[in-house]
Amino acid sequence: MKAGEGGPLAGVRVVDLTVNILGPVATQVLGDMGADIVKVEPPTGDPIRFMGPSRSPGMSVFFLNTNRNKRSVVLDLKRPEAMDALLHLVDGADVFVHNMRLGAAERLGLSYAALAKRNRRLVYAAATGFRQSSRWRDKPAFDDVIQGMSGIADLVARRDGKPGFVPMAIADKFCGFAFASAIGMALYRRERTGVGQEVHVPMLETMLSFNLVEHLWGATLDDPSLGVGYVRMLTPFRRPHATADGYICLLANTDEQWARLFVAIDRPELAQDARFARLEQRTLNIAALYEIVTDVMRTRTTAEWQRRLDAADIPNGPVLSLDSMLDDPYLNETGFFQRVEHPTEGRMITTTVATEFSESPGSIRRLAPRLGEHTAEVLREAGLPEATVAALTA
Repeated sequence: MKAGEGGPLAGVRVVDLTVNILGPVATQVLGDMGADIVKVEPPTGDPIRFMGPSRSPGMSVFFLNTNRNKRSVVLDLKRPEAMDALLHLVDGADVFVHNMRLGAAERLGLSYAALAKRNRRLVYAAATGFRQSSRWRDKPAFDDVIQGMSGIADLVARRDGKPGFVPMAIADKFCGFAFASAIGMALYRRERTGVGQEVHVPMLETMLSFNLVEHLWGATLDDPSLGVGYVRMLTPFRRPHATADGYICLLANTDEQWARLFVAIDRPELAQDARFARLEQRTLNIAALYEIVTDVMRTRTTAEWQRRLDAADIPNGPVLSLDSMLDDPYLNETGFFQRVEHPTEGRMITTTVATEFSESPGSIRRLAPRLGEHTAEVLREAGLPEATVAALTA
């Protein structure tokens, strides 16, 4: 961990009411970039505290991976004095973030209209399943639901015959990064105008925009006969290629790259095949082309293919298992995995801050907090009377 270093968001105070995955991913990104994240939790804690292995209750691996660079404050918002304390924190904040249902936020008195009256410079950010102007504004949504509704499960069906989920919380995580990005943009505008604003990230529309970059395909031209779905992505042969001793991933794109690839796999004549000579023809015949490459890849080891493909300047790489990543030479060279000592959880592995800034690098300043670890500290910083701090931490 690095102490005392400021990232591009150093000096930004974020009051964070998010739970589970999407919101905590977003605020961790902001924290990694230097923001002071005050994570306000109910007395029971963020549910993700209890998801996965742990050395002590409420400190699961999932929580550890989504809540570094934060301070934990416990407030039971059903108590008037706790709500008053939260509003006091909001008064001094730059950003207020939540992922509760919009109706619930309004009933608590935590709508944008209510908080903007108190703090004109506040960036108020909410992420929910659907657009706030829609009939589904308060419909609950989790990652699996959004994978289905955004067409991701259908993409799996087009390739494998029946709908399926990508084996990760892809909607939660991508929307979390989009959420952090949107908050950063709103902060930039505030610095130019002096006025905050409301930011809302709907999961469904965000994932549809993500998914349909390539898969809107012919529908882009409003012509049903052209179909939807990018053909190359949907062929069953688009998968890691089996080698003599493992698997390899590779991709040629331009005509020149394919010509070099054909030489590297000892099939130079394919460059003259009308089906594969130009991008347009390859797109139409991509399944046949991938089948040829798949058959050839079985004839050599992964290391042999890597040497050949590197020599031909063809993008390639082996399939790393989740286990093997921890000892991968490249990731060790870049310091991606860091072994650190958590004050209460002991030895653990965390990932580094991936994005690099030459003048204001992000950093890991503190590891995930225990529930309520910083309640008294934060409330005192906010100027609350000692009697109130004592009552709220009793």
